[in-house]
Amino acid sequence: MKDIESLELTKQRQSVLQVIRESDKHLTANEVFDGARRLLPSISFATVYNSLRYLKQEELIGEIRFDTGAKLYDRRLTRHDHAICDDYGKLVDLELPLPDELLEVAADRSKFKVASIELTLRGLCPECNHE
Repeated sequence: MKDIESLELTKQRQSVLQVIRESDKHLTANEVFDGARRLLPSISFATVYNSLRYLKQEELIGEIRFDTGAKLYDRRLTRHDHAICDDYGKLVDLELPLPDELLEVAADRSKFKVASIELTLRGLCPECNHE
């Protein structure tokens, strides 16, 4: 995590960062906007969106991208995995140990220079699984 004191964060960026760091869930840009407006009523959605991009670039927040183009913002910056409920989109963090060989195999098969790996499990959460 970067040293926040070394950055000159505007009050708008500080409010966006505060909303994300105080949340116990992954937030959409709209949810961040709603939270930031409670702290700073004059903040615009464009400012929130630009602040999210800046905070992600400065490695102060995490960003989870979906194949639909949707993004969620995360206070956790360390490597972790996710499980997503197919019924209503509930997203939870997981700590799964990954063997080193997995990175090697993934890099070899994809021909990518792998920087990181995240697993996403999809299925039904306990509330939706009525079996």
